[in-house]
Amino acid sequence: MEERWSTEHVLSLAPDAASQKAAGKLSSPAPWSGAGTDGTALWGECKGSGSTPYRTVIELATPAYQCSCPSRKFPCKHALGLLLLWSGAPEAVPAAEPAEWAADWLKAREERAEKRVAAPADPAAARRRAERRGARVAAGAAELRLRLADRVRHGLADQSTAGPWEEVAARMVDAQAPGLATRVRALDATPQDRLLEEYAMLHLLATAATRVDELPPELAATVRTRVGYPTDTAEILAGPTVRDRWLALGSRDTSDDRLTTRRVWLRGAKTGRPALLLAFGRPGQAPDLALPTGHLLEAELAFHPGARPLRAALGTRYGAPEPGPAGPPAGLTVAEAVAGYGTAVADDPWLESWPTVLAGAVPVRTPDGWYLTDGHHTLPVHTSALPEAALWRLAAVSTGRPLTVFGEYGHQGFAPVTAWAGHDRPIGLTTV
Repeated sequence: MEERWSTEHVLSLAPDAASQKAAGKLSSPAPWSGAGTDGTALWGECKGSGSTPYRTVIELATPAYQCSCPSRKFPCKHALGLLLLWSGAPEAVPAAEPAEWAADWLKAREERAEKRVAAPADPAAARRRAERRGARVAAGAAELRLRLADRVRHGLADQSTAGPWEEVAARMVDAQAPGLATRVRALDATPQDRLLEEYAMLHLLATAATRVDELPPELAATVRTRVGYPTDTAEILAGPTVRDRWLALGSRDTSDDRLTTRRVWLRGAKTGRPALLLAFGRPGQAPDLALPTGHLLEAELAFHPGARPLRAALGTRYGAPEPGPAGPPAGLTVAEAVAGYGTAVADDPWLESWPTVLAGAVPVRTPDGWYLTDGHHTLPVHTSALPEAALWRLAAVSTGRPLTVFGEYGHQGFAPVTAWAGHDRPIGLTTV
């Protein structure tokens, strides 16, 4: 039997709340005609304000969308409405052969995918490109070390020679080291009491970048990632994969003027291994990755190389996400969480945080800020990672009772993402 997506899954694809609301009005059979599915795609015509209905087709595997409406949002309300109709009223989207216009789009999409299959790479040319980039990165990193040493030599309190770091960041971009550029730009907003710490970590990374060929392979891979070397997803998926039933622990979206980034954290049901999936969307476009929290997805993941592999690429899926077991996932005590982050940092010194499930944690608000305690030890909450309303929601869910809380724990504290109260469904804390 064909697996239908849940309403939560569909709405998580929406680019904004307005699109969710508009899609709800199109989730009944009334505005739709000619709707159908062949198990891999949906299509239908939606009556709009004009005389010609809007033609909507959705390829489910990616997913990918096409609609004849003029909306710049992606997916548009018609695509979301059709998905909601298929999810909630299967009889309104019967099994059928694709309409001609839908079949044409699906065939053209398949042909484009075939053309994108890369030709065999020239190993010699690739080696020369890698050598040129390595030389540029090493030169940029060496310059950064000198700039940092100069600032320390003059004293952190001496602002006469400080100036903004934007010029240095631009030099790192020229050196093809965007990861260094990002960390350098952040120095202008770093509090004075943390500046020396950031200088030290950045100096360590720049030093490692000048000697990357001398490092052990796993640590060298970590340094390349932190510096900003590109990763080829196809190449990663061609390597070893881990098949498991992956439990979605939570997700978080962050946006700037250019990009929306979605982070989805998973845990292998058999392996217990944590994983992080990243997806990106342009302004007005939701990232296409959507895994409802608390659901299980059987799939193969390919992990990016590194001393502490976490980020992964999603490979072959074996079915649609399905509801996971009732109740919260197994968690750690506060002391175990701190020890776990310490072990992770020993492998990757630049690791800001590590995904962690806390068991039996109670949120506490004090004059000094928010904390999570298990009655024996206490962690500060990284309050800048989520709005104040989310923390009050966490406290309301708890009502003073212990919770299971998933989030990221690092040197700035614990950033909650999801909470479980007993055997209730998971509650997302990143959007309120």
